[in-house]
Amino acid sequence: MEARSRALDANAAREAELDAEEMQNAALVGAGDDDFADADEVGEEGEGDEEFHLPTAEEREEEKKSGGPDIHTVQRRMRECVRVMGSFKRLAAKGRSRSEYVQQLISDIASYYGYNEFLAEKLFQLFPVAEAIEFFEANEVSRPVTIRTNTLRTRRRDLAQALINRGVNLESIGKWTNVGLQVFESSVPIGATPEYLAGHYMLQAASSFLPVIALSPQPGERVLDMASAPGGKTTHMAALMENTGVVFANDVNKARTKSLTANVHRLGCKNVVVCSYDGREFPKVMGGFDRVLLDAPCSGTGIISKDTGVKTNKTERDFTLLSHLQKQLILCAIDSVSPDSKTGGYLVYSTCSVTVDENEAVVDYALRKRPNVKLVDTGLEFGRPGYTNYRGKVFNEKVSLTRRFYPHVHNMDGFYVAKFKVEKRVKTKPRDEDSGPVVSTSGEAIDADDLKFNNDEDMRYIEEARRKAMKAKGLRVTTRRKPVEAGPTVVEATA
Repeated sequence: MEARSRALDANAAREAELDAEEMQNAALVGAGDDDFADADEVGEEGEGDEEFHLPTAEEREEEKKSGGPDIHTVQRRMRECVRVMGSFKRLAAKGRSRSEYVQQLISDIASYYGYNEFLAEKLFQLFPVAEAIEFFEANEVSRPVTIRTNTLRTRRRDLAQALINRGVNLESIGKWTNVGLQVFESSVPIGATPEYLAGHYMLQAASSFLPVIALSPQPGERVLDMASAPGGKTTHMAALMENTGVVFANDVNKARTKSLTANVHRLGCKNVVVCSYDGREFPKVMGGFDRVLLDAPCSGTGIISKDTGVKTNKTERDFTLLSHLQKQLILCAIDSVSPDSKTGGYLVYSTCSVTVDENEAVVDYALRKRPNVKLVDTGLEFGRPGYTNYRGKVFNEKVSLTRRFYPHVHNMDGFYVAKFKVEKRVKTKPRDEDSGPVVSTSGEAIDADDLKFNNDEDMRYIEEARRKAMKAKGLRVTTRRKPVEAGPTVVEATA
């Protein structure tokens, strides 16, 4: 035991040294101009480090052919690029442009963290330089294990006490949810305890609580979850509705509805109907819902820590196709909401992606295509506002009401949430006599009699049109008659 204790102390000391080194590196990355000025005063040689050289495009190609630089060189180069870009005018090498530093940094990020260069650049453009490094670093760390208390079976306090008695170390996630618990360590498999099998809780990422909280379904309502498997959000909605009303849980993949059905039964949700349709068919299948939740299929750029395959298997074509599918789904989701609902008329759109193509661009498209919807506050107390302009694209100013969540800021999966209010469509009614006077563009009232057709006055135009049509057919037309006395035109067939 004593030897084991010494080994643990030694490990703790090593980890403390590593933490201190990381803090120093972070301080170097985030240092301000004053720190750099002090460093410049020491002299050109500094502490004996080699002078930083930014490789040219040809040198980068040669590096790739030779197998790439070692990891320490890449780390140092990334730190130097971030430092230079923090005060570019003073620290940049003569004759080198900012875009060269950006390209070098993106190339190093791709090789260091294992991304393809297309995705590395796409994610890098979302943040300031120093924050981009934090984002990529956060994707290398697993998110905390979280569970959601099933209030249909138990209370959070009772569940927490039962799990603590089994050797689970946990605490509440935060003030923004009253059903979430974060698990730090456990002496038993958290997905196989008697409480789990009895349906007292659901293993669920903290970010997937957010769209249900934003939707806020009420007891007795008719709700649709368009892409529901494996059922975390569906069962959460059923619990909030206290097993009243009805929740239609839909998923296009029939195989995934098996796990969905199993979770619905395990958690004791009695108001859930499971179905399998393509979400784009839903307005034709059924509609008139008080609230709709669309957790759209996406690229998964917010959950890279869970699915590292996203780093290399996403191309520009994938984002184009996904964005097109999301635009189709969101329009069908809007059309499935009943604007006449007395308690609802809301749609929540969410993705586990951080790219603008799948989030703000889709929301802005829906606002343009459906004039009867408007964005409303999500009701979430935290999260960053959505982009209203991004790399030359300008979106509706109300897009700032949507919310973005990042792993390096909120310690949860990258996520996006937008909430719409669907209102009645305004139709133009046919004019009748009791509808009031017609007003011209100048604001003057126009007599209704002036708007009626005068058959006698129009007869000569009709007669002229007939004559032209007959001439076009090669028929000989008789002499014109007076317009008022005009009768059937007499024609003679020509040879």
